[in-house]
Amino acid sequence: MADKQHSCDVCGSSFARKSHLLDHMKTHMGDKAYSCEVCGSSFIWKSHLLRHMTTHTGEKPHSCEVCGSSFTQKSSLLSHMKTHTGDKPHSCEVCGSSFAYKSTLLSHITTHTGFKPHSCEVCGSSFTRKSHLLDHTKTHTGDKPYSCEVCGSSFTQKSSLLSHMKTHTGDKPHLCEVCGSDFAWKSNLLHHMKTHTGEKPHSCEVCGSSFVWKSNLLSHMKKHTGEKPHVCEVCGSSFAHKSTLLSHMTTHTGFKPHSCEVCCSSFAQKSNLLRHMKTHTGDKPYSCEVCDSLFARKSNLLSHNIQCSSNSNDACLYRAEREEITKYQ
Repeated sequence: MADKQHSCDVCGSSFARKSHLLDHMKTHMGDKAYSCEVCGSSFIWKSHLLRHMTTHTGEKPHSCEVCGSSFTQKSSLLSHMKTHTGDKPHSCEVCGSSFAYKSTLLSHITTHTGFKPHSCEVCGSSFTRKSHLLDHTKTHTGDKPYSCEVCGSSFTQKSSLLSHMKTHTGDKPHLCEVCGSDFAWKSNLLHHMKTHTGEKPHSCEVCGSSFVWKSNLLSHMKKHTGEKPHVCEVCGSSFAHKSTLLSHMTTHTGFKPHSCEVCCSSFAQKSNLLRHMKTHTGDKPYSCEVCDSLFARKSNLLSHNIQCSSNSNDACLYRAEREEITKYQ
């Protein structure tokens, strides 16, 4: 190994060649002698300028032999290749998680340290990654640069657009190994899996009710607080949940997007359509434990149970006798 006789007086770094030391010194002096004639950006080294120029020309000379993806820089190609090889050389010393890229490991480390160096100047929110801060600032500016070519919906983040596109393509690549249900997003699959395990990690401190999802707990808490932040601009009615407000709005607009394929009846809410369909299928999933009477709606069963209780089960006994007689007619 060559001796590193040339040392930097500023930071102590040492180099085998004097030319390397001189190049290094530019990082301290801020000397950026190479300028882009297209956009005016300046660079310390000529190699960086040449690499930058590909952003204007669109040239991508480095191609992946596996999938054909092309890149402006060789380093980007080498990073991409790890997606094919599965190589994850960067490991977390705290939890053992491994990553393909060092930058991803450094970002991951912040989940252990809680360090969030990137702060929003508008609201003070802080983030572990600068990219997350940039995405967040769009919530203040209203900037939505990513648009859907199918329906025109626009989004602040490209990832949100890609997720949205699945609503048009119907792509559901995430499959439940227990029941075969498929989902567009992995997060939805992970949520769904809790329906099989029975796990309900989110508990209400007021009444002890537990929920699969934190969002359900937050919605439930409004029952205790009485909070109704969603207000109808037409009549002033307020609701605890936005979904309830949206359903309510159909009473003003008359919009009924859910139609029955059998008789063409239309409904404002999908739940009403599903309930209506039972009139065609004859499905009566709710049964009385006393007389085995069947009901299409749970509300009808509850009303029936009250009648049974108030009449000392006479009504149930009468119905049971009538059904027994009917068998032999």
